[in-house]
Amino acid sequence: MACTGIRVARVLKNNTFFSNLSGLLLNPSRNTAVLIKYRVFSSRPSEIENDRDPAPLFFNKEVQDLLKTLTKVDLKRVYRHRKDGEKLEPPVYKFMTDDELEAALNEAKAKADLRLQMPPVVKKINDTPNILSNDHALQKHDTAKFVFTDITYGISNVDRFIVVRDPDGILRSADARERHRMNQIYFPLEGREVDAPKLFQEEYLMDLLERAEYEFILDLACVQFEPNDPEYHRVTETVYSYVNNMKHFNDLRSTRHFGPLAFHLAWKGNIDNLILENIQTSRLDDAVLLIQLYHKIHPTAKSAETKFEGDELKFIQSFVDNDSNNRNTLDLAIKSYVNLENAKLEVNEGIKRAHGSD
Repeated sequence: MACTGIRVARVLKNNTFFSNLSGLLLNPSRNTAVLIKYRVFSSRPSEIENDRDPAPLFFNKEVQDLLKTLTKVDLKRVYRHRKDGEKLEPPVYKFMTDDELEAALNEAKAKADLRLQMPPVVKKINDTPNILSNDHALQKHDTAKFVFTDITYGISNVDRFIVVRDPDGILRSADARERHRMNQIYFPLEGREVDAPKLFQEEYLMDLLERAEYEFILDLACVQFEPNDPEYHRVTETVYSYVNNMKHFNDLRSTRHFGPLAFHLAWKGNIDNLILENIQTSRLDDAVLLIQLYHKIHPTAKSAETKFEGDELKFIQSFVDNDSNNRNTLDLAIKSYVNLENAKLEVNEGIKRAHGSD
């Protein structure tokens, strides 16, 4: 796993994610979003339709702004030392004027925004092969499959023509696994392997989750799979569910994966735990943003009728009263928050009186 981690870290450093994503359009014929150049509590409403595509909502500017704000850019976390196997460079100390310092900070913030670019959330590809012909004369002609791949340069891996002749004589389009394998054999991408690393298998994946290696798993998933790959969805949803159940949201905050995590929870209607964490850590502004995201995805929710007018607790309470399935816990959290704030206010007033202040 150490070698895999080093390869992934180098790919992350070069910002190479999702090779087949290069524009800002949705290709409905292949259920593929082509956006990025680089590469559970339950709330009402219940299940999202399986055929609903999250990409148009995820790429919506207002939704992107909400997700970026929720991510919370922490430069110390963004630029922290990563376990990538590379030797640390010694620090460089410089004397700067105020203007030079401001310019350096702005440059660091711009680089942080690039590092925090979110992986896209798109619909799973339809992996049902398209049968082109059924030649009975070729049945049992061989015991192996024959794979035919167009290796012309300049063709997107998504659009590359790949077909398979099965031993029973059926000629069909390649499925997702076969396409991944042939594309990686003929046009290998740095950090990506022909066969998925074993750590994505359930037993090894659970071991990494228990060690809270969430960011490592998600980074590797971005390198190994395309965002419409069923395996990418399986791995990321497993991580998101585990993080949600364990309430380890801060482990992904200020990383490129917090936005997709928040979107996933809102998409599935499972935002109760994250709202609870926001209240318990006095992040009421984040709770408001999360509920607004929920309303964007579920415009028919009862609480969507309540617009935010500056009163954070009132807005949160509206969601709790109308759309939360864990109302009692959230009600208690709100009451505890109010009591704590009142106690702080009394202490501050007592300190002022003790010092003779008005």
